[in-house]
Amino acid sequence: MSAYPKTVDCDGTAIDIRVFEHTHLEAVHQFALKLETHDLLFLSRDLQHPKVIAAWHEAISDSEIASLVALNGDIVVGTTAIIRDSLGWSAHVAEIRLMIAASMRGKGLGRILLQSCIRDAVAAGAEKLTARMTPDQRGAIALFEEIGFRCEAMLRDQVRDRDGKLHDLAIMSLNVARLGAHHGALGLSDAF
Repeated sequence: MSAYPKTVDCDGTAIDIRVFEHTHLEAVHQFALKLETHDLLFLSRDLQHPKVIAAWHEAISDSEIASLVALNGDIVVGTTAIIRDSLGWSAHVAEIRLMIAASMRGKGLGRILLQSCIRDAVAAGAEKLTARMTPDQRGAIALFEEIGFRCEAMLRDQVRDRDGKLHDLAIMSLNVARLGAHHGALGLSDAF
């Protein structure tokens, strides 16, 4: 994650991408509070709770998670997380989590952050990447599929929202070696 900070253009808006640090805690909390609850259902914990954000930052400090924040000025408009359990049986797998503010969707920020996550996860040794989302998050699913992720599982009634309604959870995955071979065959080896 040494390529940060960097500034990217998202449909005419300059966005700074930085490693998530302690100084971003309150801005990330404010970002989470502005997200629709449905946009958070793929997470295992409620990100709108300050203790969850503090635990996220602690996991970053303990090198359990690598995370980025995307800033428009001082306002967080996107976050990422790469989660790996280096001591588990699936140490070769990294879960990617990506959240984008509604105001920045469709402007290329999601693609930029997803590509950054893939690059960082592969550089850290991940061989397989996974992502979770509810099946009605069509924009997110389309973005991940364009990159090469495929739906691997559908967990029925896996998450319950604050109103008690159950939702399915889609699990998508990407085999890094297959992605590299596919992009190499297309002459896109530097895509990530």
